[in-house]
Amino acid sequence: MAQEGNVIACRSTSEWNAVLLRESGKLIVVHFTASWCGPRRLIAPYVSQLAKNHPSVIFLEVDVDELKRVAFKWDIEALPTFIFLKRGQKSHRIVGTDRAALLRKIEELKTPAAAASTA
Repeated sequence: MAQEGNVIACRSTSEWNAVLLRESGKLIVVHFTASWCGPRRLIAPYVSQLAKNHPSVIFLEVDVDELKRVAFKWDIEALPTFIFLKRGQKSHRIVGTDRAALLRKIEELKTPAAAASTA
């Protein structure tokens, strides 16, 4: 797997399940995308930078064509879609490439107050 500060590309359902189980106590940001997704080229470098700037947050990338069941389970209908998980539960969703919204939500959800309020 990847080191802290990197985006982890999940290529199999078993890898997806292992990361969710291992990192369930942390904020996880899942970037659902596809190789043919044009906006991916715009947002992927920013997501990598977010991962470097927020090493306590786990960043995952899921290609919807490779992990169709995972995409279906999380009701992914448009790309890119970002799902924010706290303690393994969905806490927020952002569809599109709004950089400011991504940063705001990460800052909000990684704070101790946000963690306490969702307990």
